[in-house]
Amino acid sequence: MSRHSGSGGDLPAQDRVDKRQEQWAKELPDVDTRGMAILGRARWVTLTARPPIEAVLKAHGLDSGEADVLFTLLRSGPPYRLRPTELFRSLMISSGGLTDRLNRLTKAGLIRRAAAEGDGRSLPVELTEEGVRRATAAFREDMAIEAAMLSGLTDEEQNDLARLLRKLALTITGTPPFD
Repeated sequence: MSRHSGSGGDLPAQDRVDKRQEQWAKELPDVDTRGMAILGRARWVTLTARPPIEAVLKAHGLDSGEADVLFTLLRSGPPYRLRPTELFRSLMISSGGLTDRLNRLTKAGLIRRAAAEGDGRSLPVELTEEGVRRATAAFREDMAIEAAMLSGLTDEEQNDLARLLRKLALTITGTPPFD
């Protein structure tokens, strides 16, 4: 959690989105640009946040897709094992995309395919000891970077923003964004 107590008093009075909104207000004053104010900033934040996060993952020998698989297995708890269909649903990717990720992670020694009890056709995916170690280290470092990115907001502001983004995600999709 952030220990920052300020509320951004040293931030510029305006950003690029404010400038664009002003321009549109002159050109098309009848158009509501609040969507741009929120979604445009969300896009900018995402694009700006990705490179340092991806650099952390790369330092651990992972790309973001591989990290998603490892983190999903890790957060499932011991024995860090899920069926491919559980992974597929959680990651919201194509089955081909999952197969490719699983093949790379198996080759790297980070996961193994264990025979399911009573069903030789189903091959659950589980983390190896090295997979647990690497996923844990990468996740801790990722969360530290993300916490630093949020340090300009107070704890209350972070909680409010998370709540509002959850509400927006549910409004847009009509369903929870992730399992």
